[in-house]
Amino acid sequence: MLLGVRHHGPGSARAVRAALDAARPRVVLIEGPPEADALIPLAAEEDMRPPVALLAHAVDEPGRSAFWPLAEFSPEWVAIRWALEHEVPARFIDLPATHTLAWGRDVADEGPADRPDEPATEDPRGPETGPVPADENAAPGEAETSSTGGDTTPDDQPAVHEAVRVDPLGMLAEAAGYDDPERWWEDVVEHRGAGQGDVFEPFTVLEEAMGVLRETYGTGGHDRDLVREAYMRLQLRAAQREFGDDVAVVCGAWHVPALRRRSTVAADKALLKGLPKVRADMTWVPWTHRRLSRHSGYGAGIDSPGWYGHLFGAPDRPVERWLTKVAGLLRDEDRIVSSAHVIEAVRLAETLAAMRGRPLPGLSETTDAVRAVMCDGSDVPLALVHDRLVVGDVLGEVPQAAPAVPLQRDLDRIQRRLRLKPEALERELELDLRKENDAGRSRLLHRLRLLGVAWGEPAASRGSTGTFRETWRLRWEPELSVRVAEAGVWGTTVLSAATAKAEADAVSAPGLADVTALAERCLLAGLPDALPTVMQILADRAALDADVGHLAQALPALVRSLRYGDVRGTDTGALTEVAAGLAERVFVGLPPACAALDAEAAEEMRRHVDAVHGAVGLLGEAAAPEDATSGPAQGGRGDTPAPAHHGLRGRWQAVLKVLSLRDTVPGVIRGRAVRLLLDDGELAQDEAARLMGLVLSPGTEPGDAAAWIEGFVGGGSGGGMLLVHDERLLGLVDAWLTGVSAEAFTDVLPLLRRTFSAYEPGVRRTLGELVRRGPGQRGSAAGAGSGIPGFGADLDSDRADAVLPVVRLLLGLDDDHDNHDDHNDHLAHDDDNDFVGAAG
Repeated sequence: MLLGVRHHGPGSARAVRAALDAARPRVVLIEGPPEADALIPLAAEEDMRPPVALLAHAVDEPGRSAFWPLAEFSPEWVAIRWALEHEVPARFIDLPATHTLAWGRDVADEGPADRPDEPATEDPRGPETGPVPADENAAPGEAETSSTGGDTTPDDQPAVHEAVRVDPLGMLAEAAGYDDPERWWEDVVEHRGAGQGDVFEPFTVLEEAMGVLRETYGTGGHDRDLVREAYMRLQLRAAQREFGDDVAVVCGAWHVPALRRRSTVAADKALLKGLPKVRADMTWVPWTHRRLSRHSGYGAGIDSPGWYGHLFGAPDRPVERWLTKVAGLLRDEDRIVSSAHVIEAVRLAETLAAMRGRPLPGLSETTDAVRAVMCDGSDVPLALVHDRLVVGDVLGEVPQAAPAVPLQRDLDRIQRRLRLKPEALERELELDLRKENDAGRSRLLHRLRLLGVAWGEPAASRGSTGTFRETWRLRWEPELSVRVAEAGVWGTTVLSAATAKAEADAVSAPGLADVTALAERCLLAGLPDALPTVMQILADRAALDADVGHLAQALPALVRSLRYGDVRGTDTGALTEVAAGLAERVFVGLPPACAALDAEAAEEMRRHVDAVHGAVGLLGEAAAPEDATSGPAQGGRGDTPAPAHHGLRGRWQAVLKVLSLRDTVPGVIRGRAVRLLLDDGELAQDEAARLMGLVLSPGTEPGDAAAWIEGFVGGGSGGGMLLVHDERLLGLVDAWLTGVSAEAFTDVLPLLRRTFSAYEPGVRRTLGELVRRGPGQRGSAAGAGSGIPGFGADLDSDRADAVLPVVRLLLGLDDDHDNHDDHNDHLAHDDDNDFVGAAG
């Protein structure tokens, strides 16, 4: 009995169950790798919940892997469960995984494919691309493209010409007058219902259709099918010799005509001769509905696994139950959806089905009804319905008894101890590193990232700037099981594997900045045994690297490592001397390195100057840990410089003074040096204004002057607010700009636009208001008496009076009548008050 199915088709699954109940075979043969026969009994375990997948990986190359996904509505899963419930032997009969993993090993990859009955295999381009499935879940006979290379044949088998790629469902749908294969499949299979007519009729009809297609198109461009089908015929003959004719075969419908075809044992064995082999291990791993969707890039062949799961599980009235589920989701998202909406949506879906000549409403009719009735014609909430229900984020579970590599066992143990359960739905995890359990979670996630298991991605923390806070976005994807198996070559536990991987990465790191970043990651991951190796390599690289840009790029990560050690209680003594030595080398080499740079190199060096400035500021702070009483406001740090870093700030400020005065240094760097000295209080405002006046004098090239302005007030450094509060500086810029010639103005305009476009809209508006004022003398105390034209002479009393009630309300002074007049006076006549200018 050959039961041709569509993989992951609920209609096929129901039909398989009905056919098995009627035929009562003595053995069930299922398309899949024979190495998994020993894993079949695990499907009966209570904690085995689909979707799951059989995972095969090469023992010597774990990254080379293959998946055979199974959902609750997969015909193969139904056949397995039926056999276990009726105590009937179940066996897999497809080509062994040992050949599947080796086949095409050295052939160039063709990319993701979309096939019904070949497993998902690893992309040979490297582990970073992830596993690329081929075909396991597509329609029967859908065109195959190997994910491990082009069409290949054994050495002793003649190559077959490249045939036309065939989509059987598309061909059958087109012959029936349908433009959508999914819609055709729903009408002829999914809407039939179980128990209607002869239970074997669907398989007979589908086999006849596939036979005609194979007669017309041959293998449909997939010559590997010849080898796979030869192996399946051999397995079928062996089962018939053992059990007689009471044998049921559940396989992709595309293969049924080939299994029915008579062929000699010798001919089939000849096709299998000389196949490449690798040692392979197999286990069960969790899978997700999202990975069953072809939109995920996993070639599953079904657009709507959530919808198919609903069709398979709904005992009756599937449309009504589906629309009720949609209404519940929308209500959870605070949309107003009542039972009346559900009733009206059901009526509309049924009407649309009748108008379109369909036996029952399908997904397209229910979607149109939801859009019109529950979403007010909008596709925005409809996208949520598609993501959460039509596709879904169901994550399967496998029993603890399933085989696993030692590293996976250790990871499972740590996940249970830390109460950090893998989930398919993306979620945010807030960690407080002062708590032991949260600190353990942080170390685990950082160690897994080192191993290439990207379960969590760091995210920006909300509501806190303290280093004791971390935010992660977690999402468990099925291919992470492959990454864990692949990482098993580094060790049997997460700690030992991450340590070994960090040491190996340090040795192979291409640059100094990569080593310092790795040191930072070792501290984050809590890998004290890896730090000596990393620090030795860091010291050696720093001693040999003469590129100031590389040194400046490496210093910030090293300084961050020192501070990370504070909150995690890690000994960072090994980093202290290296950081100080690296900073000294930057101080010595930076001024010569800044000479004679073009515009692009000057902008890159300006970013290095900013990074070093921030790093030196952190180096000068104490390394006291943040505790429960020191949040973001206190900073959790002391004010005494660490001994190893004594005097670094003063030496850095001396370097900035050299950069600010040296004519050979590009304007963008000179301007930034002046700004940083001004921010640190090492340069008086009068002196900063004098330097700006010199740069903006007529003798300076307009391009160089514009670059100086970019360095001084650009680059997201808060320069806009500086100009708002010191109108003398703004007046200098305004006077220079109005004096630039028309030809030069065209050249400097792009740079100026880049500078000022980075400001917040409110800052730009305030600057515009200040410039719009008439000529006069006005501004901060520093600007008083400067005689710079273009700004108002006096305080705008009317505008000040307009905001005084709000100020009194904010300060709680409405009822303080005694001080009311004095307070008004103070606000109205204080020349240092810049509130009105900022409000503009």
